[in-house]
Amino acid sequence: MTYSRRTEVLAGVSSFLATMYIIVVNPSILSQTGLPFSGVLTATVLLSFFGSLMMGLYARNPIVVAPGMGLNAFFTFTAVKGMGLSPQVALGAVFWAGILFLLLSVGRIRSAIVGLIPVPLRYAVSAGIGLFITLIGFENARFIVGNPATLVSIASVHDPIVLTFVAGLLLTAVLVVRQVPGAIIIGIVLTTLAAWPIGRWWGDASAINFGQKALVNYNGLFAAPDFSLLGQLDLVNSLQWALWPVIFAFVFTDLFDSISTFVGVAEAGNLYDPLPEHQPSNEPVVRQPRNLNRSLLTDAVATTLAGVLGTSPGTAYIESAVGIAQGGRTGLVAVVAACLFLPFLFLSPLLSVIPAIATAPALVLVGAFMMQPITRIHWDQLDEAIPAFLALVLIPFSYSITQGIIWGFLSWTVIKLAVGKRHEVPTGLLIIDAFCLLALWSGH
Repeated sequence: MTYSRRTEVLAGVSSFLATMYIIVVNPSILSQTGLPFSGVLTATVLLSFFGSLMMGLYARNPIVVAPGMGLNAFFTFTAVKGMGLSPQVALGAVFWAGILFLLLSVGRIRSAIVGLIPVPLRYAVSAGIGLFITLIGFENARFIVGNPATLVSIASVHDPIVLTFVAGLLLTAVLVVRQVPGAIIIGIVLTTLAAWPIGRWWGDASAINFGQKALVNYNGLFAAPDFSLLGQLDLVNSLQWALWPVIFAFVFTDLFDSISTFVGVAEAGNLYDPLPEHQPSNEPVVRQPRNLNRSLLTDAVATTLAGVLGTSPGTAYIESAVGIAQGGRTGLVAVVAACLFLPFLFLSPLLSVIPAIATAPALVLVGAFMMQPITRIHWDQLDEAIPAFLALVLIPFSYSITQGIIWGFLSWTVIKLAVGKRHEVPTGLLIIDAFCLLALWSGH
């Protein structure tokens, strides 16, 4: 089959425009741990470049790799803010998660583990992470605030910050629905411009902007890349027994993300490996996404590299389907997207202008994108629906991806055993349940 190089290049540009929001959103999330915005931005760009380049040249797939949404939320709000880990220890956990991911790539261990995870729980965890990201977006915009009477409530719509966020959210949503190329990044830019008057002509942002009255502050255009986070991971303290649930959570979340992405992208572009020539007639036809093993190995390398560079784990992006919809089918798509990330190494002062309320609409909408898998859950089968529901809601309600995964697994096992469906609880899942109980016992 022949492909047009022009089509592949244009598809690469389209995929980049669909994913470039991570250049701003990832540093805005991880900088809440105390890591420097410019350092995380440099790490984000480098990881996106190397990961996408490897995906294009080695795995030969048109898929962009970058720090994963959900994984960055877990890093910031569960590992660092929730458990009190230092960012350096959390980066060490990312590195060891990548090493574990690589080890699981040997032989059929990885596919065996994937087979142990009940499919409804995979869908529920993905959607639960989407709700979690949405909650973070609302919180960053101060749209959802704490309330001693009701736990949470919506902030006053008279607040200029809230009004600007709502306007940005609706505008970005319209752009997305109308399928405007680069809709999310356009929304971020326009929301930033709309936030410029806050603290200058109306309102005061000092309560949420480190004492600065103005919400948007210009500090320059260009600067040399900030490599301060390179090699800053703590490899020793991150190997403590108490942190293994964190490492496993990184691995499982990354694994769910990548498998879901590869399957979704394969379906969108018919990117499957050829079927065996001699397929037994009595066996179901199993179509495997193209070069799946190489693609998952690329994901594992990206996660390992993320810890070294100074960011949360890398993963394949479902937004790559935008480039595939433009006709992209080869690894050249990912190579083009990879190269387009590099110029942003030198734009950290300009990108640091963007306030949290400008990236918040992107977080809310990404959460909406991640809700689609719940339509595949059989809600009329309660022995599957209840564990899936618990995993789905406990991720945002507990502010912890780990807790959602743990209670999803444990409730699945207890309910299935109680109703006499022991055959739906493989021995390997019981081992995973044991790790879940250990995690609960250790308080994490």
